[in-house]
Amino acid sequence: MRLPLDDDDESPDRDRVGEQRALIGLSLVDGVGPQRLRALLATFDTPREIFRASRSALTKVDGVGDQTAEEILTFDDRAAVEQEVERADELGAALVSPWDERFPDRLREIYDPPAYLWMRGTLPEVDRSMVTIVGTRRCTDYGRAQAHRFAAELVRRGFTVVSGLAYGIDAAAHKGALDAGGRTIAVLGSGVGHIYPQSHTALAERIIDNGAVLSEYALDAEPDAPNFPERNRILSGLSLGTLVVESYSKGGALITARLAVEQNREVFAVPGGITKDSSRGTNRLIQRGHAKLVMEVEDLLEELPEVTVEDPEEVDAETVTTGTGPDPEELSGDAEVLYEALSNTPVHVDELCEDTGLDPSSALPTLLELEFKGLVRQLAGKQFRRS
Repeated sequence: MRLPLDDDDESPDRDRVGEQRALIGLSLVDGVGPQRLRALLATFDTPREIFRASRSALTKVDGVGDQTAEEILTFDDRAAVEQEVERADELGAALVSPWDERFPDRLREIYDPPAYLWMRGTLPEVDRSMVTIVGTRRCTDYGRAQAHRFAAELVRRGFTVVSGLAYGIDAAAHKGALDAGGRTIAVLGSGVGHIYPQSHTALAERIIDNGAVLSEYALDAEPDAPNFPERNRILSGLSLGTLVVESYSKGGALITARLAVEQNREVFAVPGGITKDSSRGTNRLIQRGHAKLVMEVEDLLEELPEVTVEDPEEVDAETVTTGTGPDPEELSGDAEVLYEALSNTPVHVDELCEDTGLDPSSALPTLLELEFKGLVRQLAGKQFRRS
């Protein structure tokens, strides 16, 4: 097959673009999914070598049978390749391959790295300082608040937060990072031109402006059930560690935690009530020694010594944004009382309760709700202040 720009010009730029188009072509071949493409590249080194290979050479690759070999040998749809290139231009998407300097170094270290990534946005220059936050789609208010809190604290310490753009914990983690003025990355189980769930399109645009949306699938690939557990290795592989905030006894977050262990990455978990089904998975991770129990962001930092982090008290408060949170003037009841009692100076919850006359059992959930909305920030030792 001769793809566009596959000619006798061997200049570096011409060669790079030709390889990119060959890679796009392979992604469009029927039967060549991410796993087979990785196997093919492991054998032939470059995409153009795959298209120039013989049938016998192709069928020696694990997972490639006669039918897939035939599809590769007969693929000559230059129009489809150019259409994908034009669609990428329309989306502002870039193809990031392992031979591209933008390809995250930590992904190169895992045993099954993606053959390429479509990217909308920008990746951080230093990809070591990433932490993945995952959890259940069917989260509780407690789980949502904790995901938001940990994400906000992590970005204030200089980390980039990685998650999967799903409902529940993922969305809360992305919002926590963005509301704190930080960077976040979403790894999709669909194409970067097919945001899923569709209701998170606006959130995805915020992420693109303050990080990146990534996928190893074709630009407009629709979400498919097998894609999500497969993309989880990228979620864990990008980061120094994975934090599971809330998970039932089975779920994708536990798959991501297992993959993190296999990749020799740190695993953390936020404990939950022992009678809560939504925390059964996280509590088991802790019980079995598969994850470190964390209650504050400092608990994570103890296991991530190679990252130089910033003192949160030195962060300019003006850089912290509240995103789409409510106007404080719209608060009422206990929320209004607590917010009015707070200032930019941290105060312990017991002192707050003494000043307001509220009981800790009602004050703490309300403070967490205010924190999730981006109006209040919790510090170590159950101290609170306005964001």
